[in-house]
Order: sequence, then C-alpha cells, then structure tokens
Amino acid sequence: MSALWTAAEAARATAGTVGGDWHATGVSIDSRTLAPGELFVALEDARDGHDFVADALARDAAAAVVARVPEGVDPTCLVVVDDTQKGLEALGAAARGRSGARVVGITGSVGKTGAKTALARGLARQGATHASAKSHNNHWGVPLSLANLPPDVAFGVFEMGMNHAGEIRRLTRQVRPEVALVTAIAPAHLENFDDESGIARAKAEIFEGLEAGGRAVVPADSPHTPLLASAARACGCSRVLSFGAGGDVDVVSVTAEPDGSSVEASVVGRRLRYRLGVPGAHWVTNSLGLLAVVAALDADLEDFAASLASLRAEPGRGRARTIAVAGGTATLLDDAYNANPASMRAALDVLAASSGRKLAALGAMKELGPTTAALHADLAQPIATAGVERVFTVGAEMTALAEALPAHRHAGHGEVATDLVERVRAELRPGDTLLVKGSLAAGMGALVTALVGEGG
Repeated sequence: MSALWTAAEAARATAGTVGGDWHATGVSIDSRTLAPGELFVALEDARDGHDFVADALARDAAAAVVARVPEGVDPTCLVVVDDTQKGLEALGAAARGRSGARVVGITGSVGKTGAKTALARGLARQGATHASAKSHNNHWGVPLSLANLPPDVAFGVFEMGMNHAGEIRRLTRQVRPEVALVTAIAPAHLENFDDESGIARAKAEIFEGLEAGGRAVVPADSPHTPLLASAARACGCSRVLSFGAGGDVDVVSVTAEPDGSSVEASVVGRRLRYRLGVPGAHWVTNSLGLLAVVAALDADLEDFAASLASLRAEPGRGRARTIAVAGGTATLLDDAYNANPASMRAALDVLAASSGRKLAALGAMKELGPTTAALHADLAQPIATAGVERVFTVGAEMTALAEALPAHRHAGHGEVATDLVERVRAELRPGDTLLVKGSLAAGMGALVTALVGEGG
C-alpha cells in the first residue's frame, strides 16, 4: 500500500518534531484496531493515548503522534507536538488541503450515517471515494476521517454530528464541503436546546464551512426549511436544493414492498425510476436527499439511482436477522444503534409493513430534556397504528411508555436490556417479526446479541 503520510509530511502538517524517517499507510487513534503501518495519534480524551503508544508500536504502527515521549519508547518513531488533538486536526486540514476531491458534508437529527454510507457507495461507481468510517462524526472522528483522506480520490463524504450549538461550526470548517446536506430536523439532543428551532440553527452551522460557490440540500417539508435555506444563503451558498414533498426533488410515485420500494422521482425536472433496496418511507425520503446531492455535484444521476437497488441496512440500523425460536424461526429487525422520536416512528413504520405477528423491544431515548416523559409516552399511538401486539420496554425513561400502553400490549419492562432476554425468547413464535431499538446508552445491542446467538 502506498504511503499516505511520510515523516516529513506529518512534521510539516503538525509543526511537530520527528526523529526518524518512516511512512504511514493510514491514521488511527485506537491501538486495538490499528493496522500495521498506520500512524497512531495518542489522544488525551476519555483515556490517555500515551499509555498505549508502546502497544501501538508493538502492533507495527509506523509511528505515533505524541505530546510527550512515553518512557521506554524509541523517539525515532514519534512525532512530538504540543497537543495531540490539535495535531490530529492539523493532519486533517493538510489532507483536505492537498486533496482535489469533491467533498460532501452531511448532518441532521436522523439518517446521517445511512445517508453517508449510501452516498459513498453510489459515488464509488463513478470515481474513487473516501468516507467517514462508522459514525466518526465528532471532534475526533471528523479530523480522523479527514486525516485518512487519500490525495487522489474523486469524492469525499463526511458526516458531522453534535450535542451542543457550535460543534458543527468547528467541524464543517475542517471539512470545507462543496455540497452540504441536512437530512432532517427532529427532537434529538433536545436537553441541550430550548426547542427544535435551536437544533435547526445548530445544524445550519454546516453551511458556514461551504467552499466558495458551494451548494446546500435541505428538506422541503420541514417547518425549519426557511431557517435552513436562509442560513445557507447567508453563508454565500450559490444554490439551495430541496427534497421531499413540494421540493426540487420529489416523489412522483412509490410502491412499497417488505424489502424495499420502487420509486419514480422528479429530480430538478428530470424523471428517474429506481429500485430502493431498503424498506421504509423514511428511506424513500432519504433517497431523494441523496439524489439532490448528486444533482448538486453534477454527477451521473442515473448511475447513482441504479446503485440504490443494492443498498442494504447496516447492523444496528435496521438490518433484518433470522433468529431461532421454539418450533422454527423469526425475524429480528436490528435497529439497536440509536434512537430518537423521529427514528422510532420510522422504525415502527418498517415493522408495520413486515410479515407475521409484530413485536417490539424498545429502549430509552436519551437527551430529550424536560420533554422526556411525554415523548416516550407519545410512542403509544404509532405503536398501535403499526399493529404491534406486544411491547417490551427498557430503561427508566421507558416507564412513561409502559404506563401509556394498554395492559394487554405491554409484555414486560427491564432496567437493562439483558433483563428481558428470557421473556422475549419465551414470547417469540415462528413467523414473528421483532423490532429492537433504543438509544446507544440503552444497550439494546446486548439483547440483539443474545437472541442472534441462539442460532441467527
């Protein structure tokens, strides 16, 4: 593999001191997952990365970026900087500066990672593409993704998340997108904002990093669309494209199926027919936003639309799994990675279209502030509309939903997800479909692991 960073390049980028000559094929901040030949950055975040420099070098890291020389470590394998977080950001800035890629930035209350993954997969058919790994969308994830940007790719796709106002402003100025997409505005991280308008303003910070002549893509049917569009124009955006009902990219017709949808869309006046390989009305809307991004890039719309047929849900984000139950098998919809009220409703819509008896194991939604109890209890209606027969709840916040459900529908409550393993197992019958969803902190992935471990 060719070098992504040489010692001299890393020193110039970070204004650091190097003691040897080496080259690195990538950048990592985790000694456990580091690949041989990568440059390890010893961040001082949740844990002090300097404690793992020796381990990283033992795993054949090319070198390490440090703020101090750890005892017993060969200094010829180090880049010494004043601050390793700033050093990582400097690597990201240098990689972005030397790249000729057409860069897309993505934010939103829901759908960031799915949109990023689908966009990157589709654009890769048209040219080499680099994208954020996993959900690397925060203060270390974005510069890490940028630091791994090869200089010769055609496209770069980066997602940006936030918990507080001002965080996306810092990230987008590192990414410097040519096109910025806001997927949706919904009540997520509401405990840190007065209302949804505050969330919208924070998401609109993404436009502050737009390159000269950059373009914005925003939802057409959100109450916050005027705010988003106005913020984009105030940042010098050359064009604002909208997607969804009444937008520049809109559905003409759609046929929903259990494993996807057949869609006809109008894309800035042009008709496109395509197959979408993941189910749910929310994914139809997501696909419109992606087509708007492709149109903003002046890339090949038909080729990108064709790529959507092979799209599949990721683990933890709606992937269907077959699990063993007494007397046969059932389907588990693994949406355990995260949740907020909007994504809960979207997942319940997918469950509603599924076959067999419908069940749900729902974990607490976090960071909703004073509205926590009401937003959990409000899920009772979409649960009924979806035809869910039995609901398990997890976490203190979910007691509000447990109390709002009819007694015949509530199947049990646990403080943690693993409390419910045996009860869920006993409830499941052949042909059932079970949705498992909750905020990451609710730990619903443990329930998925336990159930899939029975033969999924």
